[in-house]
Amino acid sequence: APGEVITAQSGAFERDPQESSTTDEELSRAGSPGSRGCSSSTTPDYGEKRLPQALIIGVKKGGTRALLEAIRAHPDVRAVGTEPHFFDRNYEKGLEWYRNVMPKTLDGQITMEKTPSYFVTNEAPRRIHSMAKDTKLIVVVRNPVTRAISDYTQTLSKKPEIPTFEVLAFKNRTLGLIDASWSAIRIGIYALHLENWLQYFPLSQILFVSGERLITDPAGEMAKVQDFLGLKRIVTEKHFYFNKTKGFPCLKKPEDSSAPRCLGKSKGRTHPKIDPDVIHRLRKFYKPFNVMFYQMTGQDFQWEQEESDK
Repeated sequence: APGEVITAQSGAFERDPQESSTTDEELSRAGSPGSRGCSSSTTPDYGEKRLPQALIIGVKKGGTRALLEAIRAHPDVRAVGTEPHFFDRNYEKGLEWYRNVMPKTLDGQITMEKTPSYFVTNEAPRRIHSMAKDTKLIVVVRNPVTRAISDYTQTLSKKPEIPTFEVLAFKNRTLGLIDASWSAIRIGIYALHLENWLQYFPLSQILFVSGERLITDPAGEMAKVQDFLGLKRIVTEKHFYFNKTKGFPCLKKPEDSSAPRCLGKSKGRTHPKIDPDVIHRLRKFYKPFNVMFYQMTGQDFQWEQEESDK
C-alpha cells in the first residue's frame, strides 16, 4: 500500500553508487572556453556564462540524454554535455563554480543542464528555488517497471556479479513484498518525489515529457519542449530518423553533411529476461502511484494501457 512505501522512502535519498558520475576533471573541461564538450559544436567564444534558466531534472533511464541531445540542436539553446550534479553532490562549491561550468551564451539564448538524480534528491527543489524561483523544470518519465529494468541493466553491465533483478526487487518474495528502498524501484514512485517539488514550484513551471513518446514521436514531444521554453519550433521531424538496429530515433543535422548523431553503446542495451510474475507484481505495486501521478500532473501516460496491450 502507498502508506507502507512512504516509510521505506522516508530516509534521505542517498546517491546510488552505480549511477554514472561526472568527474571534476570532466566539468572543468566542459567549462573551458571553446570546449565542444559543453554545448553544441557552434558554441561561441563570446557571450557570457549564465546560471541555467531551465533544467532537465529527471529521471534516470527515462530518456534525458536523448532529450538533451535533441534540444541542443536548437540554435537558441546552449547546454552542458556532462552532468554537473550541482544541486545534489557539488552544492558546497557554490553558484560561481556552477556558473563557470556553463557554456557562454548570447542574449536571448537559454542555458540548460541535465542531472537526472535531482528529481529524487530531497534538497534539490529548495536549492534550485533559492537560485531562481522562475527556473523551468523538465522531467522525462517512463513506465516505472521498464525504467527499473533498464536501471538494473545499466548496473549489471558495470557489475556483472550483482544479484538477479528478482532478488533485489523483493524484501520477501514469498509474501510478494517489493523492496521500495532499492533505488531502481524507488525512483519510479514519481508521485512521492513530485510532492517534494510542488512545495517549491507550481505545476506550470514543470514539463513532463513521455520517454515512450520521445521514441515513437520525437518531433511531437520536442514541439512541447520548445513551446514550454518559449522557443520557436525549429527542432522538427526533419531532425530525426529511426535507427532500426538501435530501435530508437537518432538525430541528424539537416543543413549539415555530417554523420547523424546516435546515442552511444550504453543506450538501447538488451534487457535481461525477467520472470513475468515479478513484472506482474511490480505493475500492481506501481499502479496506485501511477494513478496518483496522473492526477497530480493532469496527464495520463497510459502505462497500464500499454501493459495490457502486451
